[in-house]
Amino acid sequence: MNKNFDVIVIGGGPAGYIAAIRASQYGLSVACIDEWKNRDGSNSFGGTCLNAGCIPSKALLESSELFHRASHEFPEHGININTPVIDIKAMQKRKNDIVKQLTGGVAGLLKVNKIEALVGHGKFMGLNQVEFTDSKGNVNTLQGKHIVLASGSSPIELKAIPFDDKRIVDSWGALDFTEVPSSLAVVGAGVIGLELGSVWGRLGSEVEIFEASPDFLSLVDRDVAKEAKTQFNKLGLNIHLDAKVTAANKTESSINLTYIKDNEKIEKEFDRVVVAVGRKPHTDNLFSMDSGITLDESGCINVDKQCQTSIPNVYAIGDCVRGPMLAHKGSEEGVMVAEIIAGDIAELNYDIIPSVIYTSPEIAWAGKNELELKNADIEYKVGLFPFAASGRAITMEQTSGMVKMISSKENDQILGVHIIGPMAGELIGEVVLAMEFEASSEDIQRTIHAHPSLSEAIHEASLAVDKRALNYPNKK
Repeated sequence: MNKNFDVIVIGGGPAGYIAAIRASQYGLSVACIDEWKNRDGSNSFGGTCLNAGCIPSKALLESSELFHRASHEFPEHGININTPVIDIKAMQKRKNDIVKQLTGGVAGLLKVNKIEALVGHGKFMGLNQVEFTDSKGNVNTLQGKHIVLASGSSPIELKAIPFDDKRIVDSWGALDFTEVPSSLAVVGAGVIGLELGSVWGRLGSEVEIFEASPDFLSLVDRDVAKEAKTQFNKLGLNIHLDAKVTAANKTESSINLTYIKDNEKIEKEFDRVVVAVGRKPHTDNLFSMDSGITLDESGCINVDKQCQTSIPNVYAIGDCVRGPMLAHKGSEEGVMVAEIIAGDIAELNYDIIPSVIYTSPEIAWAGKNELELKNADIEYKVGLFPFAASGRAITMEQTSGMVKMISSKENDQILGVHIIGPMAGELIGEVVLAMEFEASSEDIQRTIHAHPSLSEAIHEASLAVDKRALNYPNKK
């Protein structure tokens, strides 16, 4: 094994493996260390995203949505079939096959880019040294001119509701259920909680979601959050806000969950409990105490705008640093850092990072929301267009939601776009590109959109900013 590298990356998730590949493309010698271990004891690259997060959850979301549509929407299309029956074993096999395909793809990319993929634990020791412990316990010291820490994050566990990996599980455990829970409690009404609740709710579980905050989706624009709660309730997700879960007592066959709502202590029985209250930076044993690496109050590694730590030539990227815990944010940080290491000029626009919740309807946004602009005393204009007025959405039987565009009253520059509706995660790409080029709502107005298409909703929302919408009454 080579022990000297231009770049050593600790972590093989979307931030780490992308950083390794980009550095290799510059002709640098690169090692990428990862210790992910699957439930069957096997190792694989790809981090939480590919193994136990983004990819498997989207596979189950797709399968469960098709099942739900077959059960509830097909008759509207004149498609009459026998009552659909779900085969959880087949569904889980499909999910696992997808994960295996994509994680195998990452391993292949590392190999073709001549990156030394090392399975085991990496620990930064200072002085450009990394201690590598392989899966057999053998320890080697590696030397790297540049070090990139990309250790990711892990689920937060609540003391009052400890995981048992059977009836009380984290997000990974909720992706591996072998049967549909008769009743499911989800603690946490964030992105992960809503997506997992949607999966099992569509498949027949009675789902209740408990959120300690009085606000629903606090990071989302208020109009979108209000519409989202309405739609989720219609789909059978019973969402309790300002409800703090205080205990979970196990019986032989169920969990008695205790929560406080309106100063009243309430107990309710559930088949399974998923704890999805967020994630924390995974920095345990990532660096020696005398290495010089420091953490902020939330446990994130301190870095500057270019993701450099206080130590020269040592960087940190992805979920273990400040900012949203999003795979695409981590990947772009990996690209930026690799380019900086190679001597190129690189930066990342943190103001325009898209966020997506893959529920049905989907939710996506980029830029500022209306409340943020109000609090900052920035004058703005708003345009709204509902999917109920979209010909394409009507033909798809997916008319819930809207597009909301916000632009500057001073110069019309687009400040934020917020979408709830069909394919929101795809539609947001257009406005992210527009905002990156500092486009105005008028620029979108003058861009021809295909008809009939969902993207016309973006066009109409831009017109509505100036009260010029053509297919929906303009608000005075």
